[in-house]
Amino acid sequence: MKTGDKAMTDLQIVSFMIGKECYGLNILNVKEIIKMVNITSLPNVPDYVEGIINLRESVIPVIDLRKLLGVKNTELTLKTRIIVLEDHGKSNGFIVDEVSEVLRLDEMLLEDPPASTVDGSKEYIKQIAKLDDKMVILLDLDRLLFYVKAA
Repeated sequence: MKTGDKAMTDLQIVSFMIGKECYGLNILNVKEIIKMVNITSLPNVPDYVEGIINLRESVIPVIDLRKLLGVKNTELTLKTRIIVLEDHGKSNGFIVDEVSEVLRLDEMLLEDPPASTVDGSKEYIKQIAKLDDKMVILLDLDRLLFYVKAA
């Protein structure tokens, strides 16, 4: 299908780094991005659940997205951020290594994840964006939150 055959549809995402890879989430789900703050630990939770924070009088669970996706080095740096996402009126914080930028992607640049992905990460991947200088892995927020709630 040629570009002229359909109206261009853009998707805005917040791109961020986890390890050496670039990921993205739909900007419509991003409530805010904050610097690292003190996190209160919770007992008997999976290792990727860092705990809870108090953000403007709201208690928000914080998930280390790096650990959830299996990245081994989860050291905090000055660039580490918490992306606060809102879904169905509930907020969750996700720790990432660095927030990069807001990208506007044409749907023509998006592909489904490869069927040959054998590890568990495919269940979190919604699509792959092919840009000139890199690929951005678009995460499926609903699947991420479902997995976190099920654990």
